[in-house]
Amino acid sequence: MSKSTTIQFWHPVGLGRIQCDICPRHCRLREGQRGFCFVRACEGSKIVLTTYGWTSGFAVDPIEKKPLHHFLPGTSVLSFGTAGCNLSCVYCQNWHMSRSRSKNAMSVQATPQEVACLALQQGCPSVAFTYNEPIIFFEYALAVSVECHARGIKTVAVTAGMINEKPRKIFFEHIDAANVDLKGFSQAFYKKNCSGNFQTVLDTLVYLKKETGVWLEITNLLIPGENDADDEIDRMTKWIATELGPEVPLHFSAFHPAHKMLYKPRTPVATLLRAREIALRNGLYYVYTGNVPDTKSQSTDCHRCRHLLIERNGYCVDTKELQQGRCPHCGALCAGVWS
Repeated sequence: MSKSTTIQFWHPVGLGRIQCDICPRHCRLREGQRGFCFVRACEGSKIVLTTYGWTSGFAVDPIEKKPLHHFLPGTSVLSFGTAGCNLSCVYCQNWHMSRSRSKNAMSVQATPQEVACLALQQGCPSVAFTYNEPIIFFEYALAVSVECHARGIKTVAVTAGMINEKPRKIFFEHIDAANVDLKGFSQAFYKKNCSGNFQTVLDTLVYLKKETGVWLEITNLLIPGENDADDEIDRMTKWIATELGPEVPLHFSAFHPAHKMLYKPRTPVATLLRAREIALRNGLYYVYTGNVPDTKSQSTDCHRCRHLLIERNGYCVDTKELQQGRCPHCGALCAGVWS
């Protein structure tokens, strides 16, 4: 199975090194070395994806689990990931995959055609690249997307959004919906907890909203004492409303102790509800809570008259009040991809 496509996002930088240009880490590698993500490597004086065609396995999930609340609600999505990540979040809840240095984390081989056919067999109208960062398995994700689209299947990227400008354009040309994990709202948070680049993520969000037709939703995992201060939530939600628009759904998700952050408590439900109120006050139309049971804050109301449009009880979804994407009470359009 081929390890790469004709797309080239690398260049020689002298002294026998090749630079990977997928993300702002710009890993400069000698022959045989692997990048920060561990899955992109220098082989034969070029950068190759060493995990092309390998997955950690497949699952059929509710689309709401990604989470996407305004993209084909109530449908199933075929989900899969690989291994590795270009971030190193100390609280990663999928750390056994994202920080894996062993091929044992990837137990299933599948060609792009096989992935698309599996989605058809399972009755899934979409395929999600999830569980770990899809940007690092760029070539494989693109090949799967091409095969899916040829069969009428949509593709979803669950991503942290840390990708350079040129590969960003090509990657998202092949994506129908994205949930971007906006981890915090400062470079200080990204540096301390993720070893990441905050501005690149903001650039990706603006690009997706203003220059593509990709359906966009955002998740913010609230960690007690790290990114849950009212001031940070206020600044973040004002930025979303101003720079992206009030119709972009925002999910506040509850943290639970994981990986290297076992000493932190779980996020109180009250924190999620407070964050939601701040976001609504700042003009966002659709704000949800996640990882906690709360039907009211996970259901969709009309942004104009607050009529209940989509009721969610866990992963049980009732969309009967949404009529061709509009509120039956006042006629307001509810932003999303409904069919």
